[in-house]
Amino acid sequence: MTESVQVKICGIRSAGDLRRALRAKPDAVGFICGVTAFSEDEVSAEEAGELSALVAELAVPVKRVLVTHLEDADDILALADRIGVDAIQVHGLVSTDNLRKVYARTDGCREIIRAVHVLDEGAFADVEAVADYCDVILLDSRTPDRLGGTGQTHDWRISNKIVESQKDRGKRVVLAGGLDPDNVRAAIDAVKPFGVDVNSGVDDAEGDKSEAACVAFVEAAREAASTYRPAQQH
Repeated sequence: MTESVQVKICGIRSAGDLRRALRAKPDAVGFICGVTAFSEDEVSAEEAGELSALVAELAVPVKRVLVTHLEDADDILALADRIGVDAIQVHGLVSTDNLRKVYARTDGCREIIRAVHVLDEGAFADVEAVADYCDVILLDSRTPDRLGGTGQTHDWRISNKIVESQKDRGKRVVLAGGLDPDNVRAAIDAVKPFGVDVNSGVDDAEGDKSEAACVAFVEAAREAASTYRPAQQH
């Protein structure tokens, strides 16, 4: 039996964005809140809370993810509680100690996703340092002024090696960075991740989510997954 690649649409910043994304039937949506680097998709805690509540109101079976650069464990957990989310994506320069505290204090009640930037093969050591303190590892790109949402891919050969290295541990690995409807199939074929994460790759010219692009991305990801079974199913 073939398992689907999980799909997250990130950078939801309005009710319109949310409704358009949800019509594509992703597995998760992400709200970017509490950032230390520039993101045009940042929303306030109040806005993120309203979007999270709208998901619940619509009764859509989709995971709500807080994506944050906050570095203190108390601040991260307080923000997640305030917004009301199912998962926390720790995405920034958070120390391993603070990540460990977040992971321990959620006690399995919320999924913890740790972003790791793939700049070179040094990413292997970065993954090993955090793998015991998260449920999911997200491999992303980075530029000098952005910790995510770069619109740029990285070396998928390294990402694939990381996926392979985590098989024995049963760690789920998600691929992000520069993905769009046109390249997600090739990305999945090359990396064979548990999931994929898209933001600007499904935006229109105004930076809003395009329903057509969201649908095309989700369909392409799931069609690509039909050729293999994702390795991390634990």
